[in-house]
Amino acid sequence: MNSNLYGLNIWGNSNFIIEDGEVCLNTDFKPSLIDIVKEIRNDGIKGPILLRFPHLIKKQIVDIYSNFERARKDNDYNGTFNAVFPLKVNQYPGFVKHLVEIGKPFNYGLEAGSKAELLLAMAYNNFKAPITVNGFKDKELINIGFIAAEMGHDITLTIEGLSELEAIIETAKERFTPKPNIGLRIRLHSSGSGIWEKSGGINSKFGLTATELIEAINLLKDAGLIEKFTMIHFHIGSQINEINPLKKALTEAGNIYAELRKMGAKNLRAINIGGGLSVEYSQTKETAEKNYTLREYANDVVFLFKTIAESKNVAQPDIFIESGRYVAASHAVLVASVLELFSQEYTEEKLSLKGENPPLITELAYLYENIKSSNALEYLNDAIAHMESILTLFDLGYVDLIDRSNGEILVHLIIKKSVEILGNKLNYSNLLKIQDEVQERYLVNFSLFQSLPDFWGLKQHFPIMPLTKLDERATRSASIWDITCDSDGEISFNSVNNPLFLHDVDVEKEDYFLGFFMVGAYQEVLGMDHNLFVHPTEATIMLKEDGSFEIKDILESQSVLDILEDMDYDVSDIQEILNQRIESSNLVDEKQKKHILGELYLFLNDNGYLKSFG
Repeated sequence: MNSNLYGLNIWGNSNFIIEDGEVCLNTDFKPSLIDIVKEIRNDGIKGPILLRFPHLIKKQIVDIYSNFERARKDNDYNGTFNAVFPLKVNQYPGFVKHLVEIGKPFNYGLEAGSKAELLLAMAYNNFKAPITVNGFKDKELINIGFIAAEMGHDITLTIEGLSELEAIIETAKERFTPKPNIGLRIRLHSSGSGIWEKSGGINSKFGLTATELIEAINLLKDAGLIEKFTMIHFHIGSQINEINPLKKALTEAGNIYAELRKMGAKNLRAINIGGGLSVEYSQTKETAEKNYTLREYANDVVFLFKTIAESKNVAQPDIFIESGRYVAASHAVLVASVLELFSQEYTEEKLSLKGENPPLITELAYLYENIKSSNALEYLNDAIAHMESILTLFDLGYVDLIDRSNGEILVHLIIKKSVEILGNKLNYSNLLKIQDEVQERYLVNFSLFQSLPDFWGLKQHFPIMPLTKLDERATRSASIWDITCDSDGEISFNSVNNPLFLHDVDVEKEDYFLGFFMVGAYQEVLGMDHNLFVHPTEATIMLKEDGSFEIKDILESQSVLDILEDMDYDVSDIQEILNQRIESSNLVDEKQKKHILGELYLFLNDNGYLKSFG
């Protein structure tokens, strides 16, 4: 990875640009992210901040519709193109409300997978834009779907099993008109690729087999509802990084569509290809996963469906997609400050050299004083080897704690000095291996479990880069530690194969912020309140016509009392107990008691992220 670019040319999609050493929005005015963060923090807000950029939502939506319209035009395709956003990807109002407004000119709809999501869609969806409902359903959820149709929504209930279809048939007898459209999820033999491929294929969680499809058609005919059967649906996996599995699935689904039409499903007119449109998270070409473009994706879908329709002599199907990750991922950036570099305690001032030191300490002191470009790599290797020897001698009782401390300090000083001297040789593999052994640990003011749960659960990589100093060489091989007390709260890097280099900064003298990019899909809704760290403060950044920006809809992170209440604690009881214990303490001075009570009040009504470091 080019440490000055951090793979921006691979994952950035031209959304951001580096100007004057800072990450900026790639717009005419080019506002820098650090200026936005500073303006928000000037209002007294500390802790991590989630920045939302609605213009990036619009960019992705336009990209999808324009590419499919181009493909339809190039292939003289008769079917329509439609898209819905799956709410499971991000249900937060700071995202959904902007999504719906931006999608209005495109008739962009919503997909729901639960009762709560369906009610949300019924309230916010662009009227007459499609709503699709996936996932397992009970009678109550089906009833809500019927109510949506009765309200006038263009809604399709996608059946995951025959029992759901039987429930819909019974409900149709009980309710008013109009009635919702009916879709059938088909279980394909084809599956996707990557860590989510198990969501597709013949053994997947959802969908009807060929035998069940035939039975479903007969049930619909017998119930007089065959005309409401308008869509088949499949999903071969999230984040499909290879195009060939999709082509196989499209061919299989297209043929099933044609056969169902021939079986009397005359109103079947749509194929919903589900989600899975991939985004690139990688920061290096060597680890890049996506092997196709959106243009290729759209062309393949349109061409294959047209080819099958013409060969089977059936109508070219309307195309639906439910690609949420592609729309949402890039719109959000998590920004968090570095609180500490763990090796910065090692300074010359901390040395406590004795009048007479063990030979290894004397040797390390000599290496530090005499290191230069001609011997830097040799001295660096020697220092690391000496440190291992010192630790062994300490365990055997031959050196004391002061000697061990001096050894640790001198080794780290030699590492820093040698890296500075060998800066133009940082690409040498032997130096990279050494860097990997002496990684700097950056303590960052965020919770990985709250803000990047897919890294913890699936090792999904997210692009990381500093917001400033990009015109300076980053010299420290880095690993990222969050502020939870969990050892899993670390993002590790390998300096040779998967490197992250950051700057050697003194965080007591200057702020140093990291940006975690592409976090707008799934991370918020999957975030865990581990250690009771909650959703970070969020802000929406609107671009104005003059090219400048406006910070809107700042939603501060929940207070400690709020999260305790969410955990079903009686917060009044907590406050009363704390007050009583202070009153019954050994403190005699009433002013001291009032002061402590005031402090506790402030702590309870503030968020739990760290502030004393910046």
